[in-house]
Amino acid sequence: MLNVGIISSWHVHARDYVKQLKESGKVNLVVLWDENPEKGRAQAVEWQVEFEPDYDKFITRKDFSAVVCTSPTTMHPELLSKAAAAKKDIFTEKLLAVTTAEAEKLAEAIRSSGSIFTISLPLRTDPAVLSVKKLVDEGALGKITGARFRRSHSGVSDHWLPDYWFDTSLTGGGAMMDLGAHPVYIMAFLFGAPKRISGLTTRPFGTSSDENAVGIAEFKDGIIGIMETAFVTFGVPDILEVYGTEGSVFMQGAELKVTTKALDGLGFKTANLKIPPRTRPSPVIQFADACINRSGSPEHLGLDDALVMTKMIEAVYNSDKTGKTIQF
Repeated sequence: MLNVGIISSWHVHARDYVKQLKESGKVNLVVLWDENPEKGRAQAVEWQVEFEPDYDKFITRKDFSAVVCTSPTTMHPELLSKAAAAKKDIFTEKLLAVTTAEAEKLAEAIRSSGSIFTISLPLRTDPAVLSVKKLVDEGALGKITGARFRRSHSGVSDHWLPDYWFDTSLTGGGAMMDLGAHPVYIMAFLFGAPKRISGLTTRPFGTSSDENAVGIAEFKDGIIGIMETAFVTFGVPDILEVYGTEGSVFMQGAELKVTTKALDGLGFKTANLKIPPRTRPSPVIQFADACINRSGSPEHLGLDDALVMTKMIEAVYNSDKTGKTIQF
């Protein structure tokens, strides 16, 4: 049984991680620390764990060996560097840190500690996304020339996002920092780190952080990837499209279609693809398994993946601010 301490209940995904870990039968949740003591005490009662208001006492306790971090993003460097110093294995909500400089410093501390590290990049375990990656990797679409991923919702336009989601002293940014992480890490999953990035963000509803954002990147072999996100759209499923010289693949929500010359040598034809059953557990369950088995960071969910994501998102914001393309 893996004993786990919870670092903060701030993030909207905290409840889901707690639920998954409890239902796994592999994990014992021991104690919660929270930057908001009043909220933390109430949450600890709900989750049936102890509450510890002093972080330094919390992180040096010997009755748990791993942490799940769902704190404000801007607090990650301080909190996780102490977790690494205490030799705790670390699972964290994205991003690792807001800036590349902070992320690199934190990554070095985690590497030096020998801790098992996992970052939550859930779509890298999604069967539909893995089916798209398989087509790309096997060359079924020919030479890849472009791709697009969009994840968006109506959190601003329909006024359901919590107020603290617009406090950039906690979040580090808006739509691109939050939802935009998904298209960013999917593009890097498919094509590796980019060569250059341009970005554009807007605030059509006038909140304190970006509400509508796009990043455009050049990847290997001239591939252009478009990364779209927003808090101001309604009813849009996840959209992933990859375009090649011999065919293209289109994922929309739970539907997957492919168009290739091999389907019909005389013209344009599209076929529906069956999405296979899930074979990879969620990132937090992969983390628990890795800690129990001492097998190291799960594939595609490690420190290098976390660093590339931070660099890409920081580049989108820097490009938007300066009006320049950011070179990698």
